[in-house]
Formats: sequence, structure tokens, C-alpha cells
Amino acid sequence: MSTELPKTYDPTATQAQAHQIWDDAKAFHAEPTDFGQPFAIVIPPPNVTAALHLGHALNNTLQDILTRWRRMAGDNAVWLPGTDHAGIATQSVVEKRVLKEEGKKRTDFKREDFIAKIQAWKDEYEAKITSQLKAMGCSCDWDRQAFTMDLPRAKAVREAFFQLFKDNLIYRGKRLVNWDPATQTALADDEVEMEEIDGHFYYLKYPIHSDDVASPPEYITVATTRPETMLGDTAVAINPKDPRADQLRGKFVRLPIVGRIIPIIEDDYVVLPDPNSEDAKARFASGFLKVTPAHDPNDYELGQRHNLPVINVMAPDGTISNQHGWTDTGAADFVLGQDRYEARRAIVDWFKTNKLLEEVKPYRHSVGHSYRSHVPIEPYLSDQWYVKVTDDRLAGAALRAMAPEERITNTDPSKWQGQLRFYPTRYAKTFQTWHENIRDWCISRQLWWGHRIPVWSFSEDVAVDTKTDIELSGLIQKLLALEMEGRIALQHAPRKTETAAVELHNSFACVRSEGDTDAIATLASLGFKQDPDVLDTWFSSGLWPLSTLNWPSQTPELQKWNPSTVLCTAREIITLWVSRMVMFNLYFRDCLPFTDVFIHAMIQDGEGRKMSKSLGNGVDPNDIIESHGADAMRFTLTLMTTNTQDVRMPVVAGCPHCGQPLPLESKSADVIPCPACGKKVTSPGPGKSGTEDAPLPKNTSPKFDVGRNFCNKLWNATRFALGHLQSIPAEPVDESKWSLVDRWILSRLAHTVHDADDALKSYRFDAYGKACYDFFWRDLCDWYIEAIKPALRDPTRAGQISNILTACLDAALRLMHPMIPFITEIIWAKLHEARPNRELPNRLAAANSPTIIRAAWPTMDDALTSEGAEFVFTRLQELIGVVRNIRSKSNIPDRDKVEVSISTTGDANRQIEANRAVIELLANCTLKEIGPDLKASATAAIGQAAGCDIYVQAAEGKVDVEAEKQRLTKDRDAKAKQVETMRARLANPSYAQKAPANLVQQTRDQLAAAEAECARLEEQLARL
Repeated sequence: MSTELPKTYDPTATQAQAHQIWDDAKAFHAEPTDFGQPFAIVIPPPNVTAALHLGHALNNTLQDILTRWRRMAGDNAVWLPGTDHAGIATQSVVEKRVLKEEGKKRTDFKREDFIAKIQAWKDEYEAKITSQLKAMGCSCDWDRQAFTMDLPRAKAVREAFFQLFKDNLIYRGKRLVNWDPATQTALADDEVEMEEIDGHFYYLKYPIHSDDVASPPEYITVATTRPETMLGDTAVAINPKDPRADQLRGKFVRLPIVGRIIPIIEDDYVVLPDPNSEDAKARFASGFLKVTPAHDPNDYELGQRHNLPVINVMAPDGTISNQHGWTDTGAADFVLGQDRYEARRAIVDWFKTNKLLEEVKPYRHSVGHSYRSHVPIEPYLSDQWYVKVTDDRLAGAALRAMAPEERITNTDPSKWQGQLRFYPTRYAKTFQTWHENIRDWCISRQLWWGHRIPVWSFSEDVAVDTKTDIELSGLIQKLLALEMEGRIALQHAPRKTETAAVELHNSFACVRSEGDTDAIATLASLGFKQDPDVLDTWFSSGLWPLSTLNWPSQTPELQKWNPSTVLCTAREIITLWVSRMVMFNLYFRDCLPFTDVFIHAMIQDGEGRKMSKSLGNGVDPNDIIESHGADAMRFTLTLMTTNTQDVRMPVVAGCPHCGQPLPLESKSADVIPCPACGKKVTSPGPGKSGTEDAPLPKNTSPKFDVGRNFCNKLWNATRFALGHLQSIPAEPVDESKWSLVDRWILSRLAHTVHDADDALKSYRFDAYGKACYDFFWRDLCDWYIEAIKPALRDPTRAGQISNILTACLDAALRLMHPMIPFITEIIWAKLHEARPNRELPNRLAAANSPTIIRAAWPTMDDALTSEGAEFVFTRLQELIGVVRNIRSKSNIPDRDKVEVSISTTGDANRQIEANRAVIELLANCTLKEIGPDLKASATAAIGQAAGCDIYVQAAEGKVDVEAEKQRLTKDRDAKAKQVETMRARLANPSYAQKAPANLVQQTRDQLAAAEAECARLEEQLARL
């Protein structure tokens, strides 16, 4: 097999070859019995609603980097993959699809038949998601792939529900919930997104009720943003401090339209009106609050305090209805059946027609929206199931788990207390605040797709009156026996009353096992039916670190990898998901689900908008993989992952053939040629779908060119090195023959390994990527390889040089593998064949694995770090850089050699003389003179570096004197402006006398340096 790499880097071929290597070696699989410390990551399971987007690519790249790193470092590393059924979102998507394709609604099907349609969708998109993850290079343990509704996960959900129910941490409650009228299901508090909208304050006049029908009615005016809810008003409230309260005490109003007589009550909650207040509510308040307990959470609390009736006037779809607890409709027939917003307009028109609309004012305010359907939520009175997360065993435990420096208080020590850390640390506050202000979690959803709630309750429509008291008593005794056996859990157990009748109402039974047909049959005999609702998706997701390892069974995997090590996720699900996993894992296993939580940035387009299909600014990872390669995508995303809030990525239309940007703004034809590759592309537009010969453009970003350029550089540089290594016989390492540049590059490598380790340990992915980039591109390619090219052709030196070069390539490939796994795997195989032994004895350990994925993470002997070599070579780089800069500004061709003289100070003379060959090679110059107090010729260009004056003299006629004058004049003027600015700053008493002394001295030092530089430039100009 040839060790030569193909001339051109082909990402597609490289990816296919690497996948084959990994599959053949089962390189991603781990067993609990494998050697090493446990390291585990659970994937945030993507929803099966659609294919993955660029945010998933970022998230999974980071997880893969961590997994590959720790696997190479010797840990027993596993990355657990899977997908989420996403109840509301997936059912909504399928409902829309079925309605569009078949013209049918969900309710036109039997429950099991419609679930089968959703299951088919899930199978399709789960396969797409898995394919995308594999294309990205995700080294998940695919043998352990999970789904939140498969059998092992269903068992975990059932057991968790049972234990919480038995411990009275799950209960049934009738209260206001966040209701999504579009999907017609309840939402938890953290599933509601607040959005600013433009609305109105409506001022409605309510007549004060009086028995004196002869007198003209008096009115009070309520202010509301939701007039449609007035149909359910059960009181009007006023603040007792309001001057009008005394004369209205004990009075009533007649509710318009409905005719309901409701009391005027007093409560401190009511905002006192103040037109000059900074509080918008006070400015808009009338002082009278319409109280609608069934349709506003604050009104509900107020109603509870005053024992007010609760009247629901809406149907689940958000229409006005008298079928859900509202009987005294009065004259409201004209709004029955209308959508809530249609009803709002109709009711406002009614008030206006009846001269009861006092005023309407525009008002911008924040309104809760469903995080799934994005419609405004409706506070809605409903019977739902709740988890009592306010219990100290849940929310309290989560708070105690936080690391001490990330919490205000820290008590009740235990083995997991104080171990949960957030990166960046600012997100710990989000977690803490949520748990300190948490409300019980509504977990029931009015859906078909999801885990059915395993609770049975008595149903009036099941006939049990044919059974005798003896039969009923026997069934109840059997239920109690089943409870004693731990097969069911009862709340408000059925019992006999004092009259010997059997009381079944308000009894709930949770069946522990889905297959316990005996318990289910017993409940059915008593007239019990299973609850039709399903569990909130986040209930099963909250068990993910447990269920992926097959809890509640005490598997070896569970013992080994729970707690896992780190969770990598987005900030918007700290409350939705991170919170629940922490509470559940602590409750069910008395340990954390993970110790570290890394919150990564969100990817936005170039204008700071969230990427989405509707905006047309989304980027499909597969498109980037096709145009740039998976490694280029991963490399770019890694460099962009800073600890700042978000990442901006300009989005452009890219050629579907080569990925290069297209100038579509100037399109005039339906089909245009790509300026980069010449192939045909269909211009985007309404109704266009493209053709096989001329496909539509794909969204891309020029940001990914950075990754592609780096991969090309890696490929070409390695190809160059391999081409030389094949002809250089290996020889034993002899450190006595190492040159300055050899010691420098090894010192830089040692620093890079150290920096990469530190960056990955602290989740600074950008710093890790930059360390790899700087070492390989700048240090190894730009300096070391260029410096050793003559030595590679010298038989007396090539052997030692090749040892250093192969060691640097070996370690660099291992460092970069977690970030760019495909290309490093293929290059590694070639390098391993060309030079199997790449060890620097006692300095850099060998990694003799035939695959890089199983190679050891590089470790360097501290003795390789040479501050002296780095100091000297850095000075040489500065000198060479100045010569190169002068050549560029003087338009001297790269091929033309120049004469250079260096006026030195101190020990620079010896260092430069000792490394003359390196300077002459890399600056393409001849060092004419080196020494103190040298003078430049009249036509020499002058620069400064490392405390030396550098005089560059090109061949006759090669230096443009006028151009040099212009350059020096420009530099002098810029420096003179700096001098003027600093002199003015120091002349200002408020700065010179009041600023910190160290800053003032720093300014003085900078001024002195700038003045000296100005004088030097003036001298050079005078000489010219």
C-alpha cells in the first residue's frame, strides 16, 4: 500500500474511508467492564419532528470532541444517542400533514390508528436524524441508541410515575393552567414564551346594581386588555385605599351582556390609578379590576381569597362556549361559538353600541405564547396531573446540588451536594432562580402521542350497580392487597361509608406494570377507567440519564455511567430539561445525573436572528458537509464556540455543486452558471424546485471556508512531509543534534498540548481550536517546515529532522482528531505506515495504534518546554517579519534576494550570527553585516525588531525611493498623532492628577516610546 496521499483532498472519499475504519473496529462501542475511568455523555435527544439543523451540528460536534478526547485519554467513554418523541410538536406536524393529504382530522381516526401514522413519521425522521449524526462524525455508541417511547424507556417512565405517585408527589388538581388553544393541551410554566405585542386597554362601564329602577344608573369603569373574558366575571375589585372604596363597600354591579349580579370587593392587589406613575399599569389603571377567576391566574388567587365562583366561558379550542361550566349566558348568544379574538371585537362593539365603552388606549405588553404552536396561551381552568416539584425532596435537592460558589446558601451536606457546576457560570443563576421560585409542574397533556398516564379513576359511565356490596367489598379488599404487594398505588382509596355504601368517587389507582392485567381487570370491575391523557414530553426526557442505561434495572451500565460526566446543551432548556433531570436523578438514585453542565451559544444569522425555515436563513448541516466536508464544518463551529452569548454566521446562497457563494442579487434568468465551478444553478423563486442538471442553491456561509482551507492545508502539508519521509531512513533520536528551530517547535508543541488540555477541561472549545490552528498552520507549516527544507535534503541532518517532523505531525494529528476526525484518521494511517515508530524517547510517548480514534492522547515531557529557545526564535521571527514586511511594501518580488544589515545591541549579535542560515532562508536575504552602531545607506529601507535596526538594501533599482518616502511619511504622521493625543491626556489635570498612578506612568512610558519612534522616522526621512 502506498503511503502517498492523493494529490487533492476529497472530503467525501475521506469520510467514507474513515467510517469504514471505525465500523470495522467497532470503535464507538464501550462496555462497563472496559478499562478506564467512566466518562459518559447523554445526547440531548433531537425531536423526531424534522431533520437536524446547524444548532444540532454545533451541539453534537462539541459532545463528540469531548467523547473522542476522553476516549483517547484512556477513559471508559460512552456517548449515549437517542431521539425524543416530542409529543405536542410531532402530533401537530402529523395532524397538519394528514389534514393536507387526506382531508381528515385526528378525531376522524381511532386513537391507535392515528398513533400508527405518527409512528411512521417517527421512523422516517429518526432514520434521517441518525444518518445526519453519522455524517457529522458523531462517535455515539449506536448499539445503545434509545427512543423516549421504546420499551426500556416506557418501563422507566412507568416506574418513575409509580414511585412519585406512591410518595404523594404526583396529584390531581383543578386549577388554572397554561392552555394552548391550537394544540388543545395544557403547558407547563416553562413551556410558555413571553412576547411583546401591540394591544389595547379597553375601558368598560359596569352599572352599579340598584333596586331603585327609577333613578338613572351609576357606573364604575373597569380597564382590561381581554374584554372577551368579562363574560366570566364574578366580582369587581377595588383597592381599600382608593377614596371611592368607602361609598362602594357592600354594593354590587350588574355584569353587562350576561346580567349577572356580582359584588364589589376590596383587595390590596388592585393597582391604584396614577396617570403620572412610571408604572405602566398604574398609568392605565381605572382603579377597578374585573375579576375573572377562570381566565386569569392573578384573578384566580384573588377569587380564592374572597371565595368567589369560578366560571369558565371557553371551550378547549379558545371559542366562547356555554358547554364547559357556564349556564347564565344572558344575552351572550351572539358570541357563542366565536373565536376568542372574534368575540373580543364583537363584545367591544356591543359596549360601544350600548354607550358603555368609555375609551380605548393602545398598550404594548408582554403576552405568554406556546413554545410549540406559538399562539397566545389562554389561562384555563382544568383538571390536570401535577408533580409536586415544590417539595424539598425535588426543588430543594436541586438547589443543594449546586456548587458552593454558584449558590447563595449551601447547607445539608451529602455526597452529591455542591457538585453541580455550570459553564459559563452565569447560567447557574438561571438554574437557582428557577428552583427558588418553582411552581408545581403540570405533567398531563391532552394528546394521543406520548406515554399514557397510568392512573385509573372511577367513571360514572361504567355500570357497577349490579354488583352486591359483598362483591364490591371483595374487589376493594383485592385492591388493598395489590397495594400491599406493591403492584398498585392508591390515592383516596375506595372505602365503605357510614351507611355501608361503597365510596368510589375521587379514588385514583396507579398500576405499576403495563402488563399487570389482573390489577387492570380488578379496577375495571370496580368501574375504573384509565386516564386518556399522556405525560408531558419532558417527563420522559427528565429520566434520560437513567432510562438510557435501562433504569429501573440495576444494570452494570447504570452503575458505571450514572452519574454521567457532562451535559452539553442550550440555555433555553435549563428549566425545561436540565432541572427535571437533576431532580429525578437525585430522587430516584440519590446521585446527580451529571456533574458539569456546559451551555453553548446559539447560532444566529449575520443579522442576529435565530435561524429558521420561515425566515429562509436556516442552514442544513448536510449542505455544508456536501460543499465543504464534515471536518470543515466541525472545525469552523469549534472555533466559533466562545463563551459569549451567541454566534453570528452570515448566511448566503451557495452553489449546490461546489458550495461557493452565488451572486443571486443580480440574477435575471431562471438558470445561471456558478462563477466558481461553471455548473448550472436554478435561481430561487416562488414555486421553483430546480432540476437535476440545475438544482436550487443551498444556504451556506463563507465562515466555513476557514475550515475547508485548514483541512486543505493539513492535507497538503502532510503530503509534502510524507513525500520526504519515504526517502529518509529512520535513525535513533539524538537530542544533541537538535537545532534551535528543533527545540523551538517541540517547545511550541508542548505548550500546545498543555493549552489544549486546559481548554477542553474548562469547555473553552474556541481556545482548543485556536491552539491547534496556531500550532499546525503558523508554527509547524509557516515556520518549521520552511526552515527545515534544506535539511531534509542533507543526508547528514535529514534523519534527525525527520524524527522531529514525524513526532510533531503525530502529536498534532492526535490533538486535532476530536475536532476533525475524518481527515486525521486517514492521514494517520498513511503516517503510521510511512514511519511506524514516531516516539521521542522519554519526551513524547509513542501511539502505535493503527487507528487514531484509539490512539493515546499526546502527553509531553515538561523538559521539552524551552523558554530560551522560544525567546530566541521569537526574536528571529520578528526580524524576519520586518524584512518580509519591507519587501512587501517596497514591491520587491519574493524570488529576489536582498542584502540585510542588522545593527544589534546586547547578546542579539551572537543569537543572530548563530542562526544566520535560518534568517537568510526564511527572509530570502543575504546578511551583509551584523554588529553594533551600523549605519544605513541612503537608499536602504529601515525597520526595527527585537531591539535592532534592520537595513534592507535591494539590488539596484529594486527599491522605490519615492514609495519608501510615502510609507515613512504615513508612519510618521500616524505616530505624531499618537504623540499629540498622549501629550493632551497628560496635560489634562483631571487625568494627570486623578487617574491611577500606574495608568499615568503607563501613558508617560508610551509617550516616550512614541516620541523616540517619531524621531527615528524623521531621521529616516531626512536620510532619504
